[in-house]
Amino acid sequence: MKKQLSIIIPAYNEEKIIAETIEGLKKELAKLNLDYEIIVVNDASTDKTKEVLERIEGIKLFNHPINKGYGASLKSGIEKAQFDNLLFFDADGQHKAEHIPELIKHIDDFDMVAGARIGYKGPFIRQPGKKILLWLANYLSKQKIPDLNCGLRIVKKEPILRFVHLLCDGLSFSTTTTLLFLSEGLPIKYVPITINKRRGGKSVVKPKHALDTFIVILRAILLSSPLRVFLPVSGLLIAIGIISFIIDILQSYRTGLNISDATIFLLISSLLIFFFGLLADQLASIRKEINK
Repeated sequence: MKKQLSIIIPAYNEEKIIAETIEGLKKELAKLNLDYEIIVVNDASTDKTKEVLERIEGIKLFNHPINKGYGASLKSGIEKAQFDNLLFFDADGQHKAEHIPELIKHIDDFDMVAGARIGYKGPFIRQPGKKILLWLANYLSKQKIPDLNCGLRIVKKEPILRFVHLLCDGLSFSTTTTLLFLSEGLPIKYVPITINKRRGGKSVVKPKHALDTFIVILRAILLSSPLRVFLPVSGLLIAIGIISFIIDILQSYRTGLNISDATIFLLISSLLIFFFGLLADQLASIRKEINK
């Protein structure tokens, strides 16, 4: 039987490159033995992206009345998709359609097949933040993630629909998807890819998105492995509390035994956070059992 694939392309202000992107995609897909559909979600572009898309044949076009974000556009495409395998493909010309056959090879064995960009570091100013966020994601998920937020990926429709209410509407959609699949123990395959230099509209990534991504990572892990967050915080507070207690004991030789309020606060806080972590872990376990 032919493999079936729904390609979802979110587009925002990509009038200069969107037609070339879709034509290149069609040429590659024509070489493959596939049943496929191309869904393009125009996220209320303010340039002529909508007009360009309306002239392209062989696609399903959906227009957002207002700008909702990258993730929201993918969600709209997921809702409209008729096939179980969903390919996310960016509109700005960065993704190479020639990598699609390699991704397709693994779709029968994995719930997600994601691209891992070779040599890509992004703009210099973003590199420190990206490294910190990747380290945090690796620690919290207890796995090494080759590429946290590459947009080129194939995912199964059933599991992503389970998480769709947890996925963000913004640029952190890919990050959230990766972490949720990992935290639920769903198999992911990473395929090395290269990308083109961005040729489409201006990037909408801003410094505030780093904070958004940080919060997304914490939320995703708190849903599945909350002790990975609570235990280090509890351990840090109890360590500081013990140091403070020792200092209080040493000072008591001169002033008499007097445990400071700060020491009591630190020790009690560490215990409360630890027990909150245990409670959160039990709730996460119950949620996983319900979702099985």
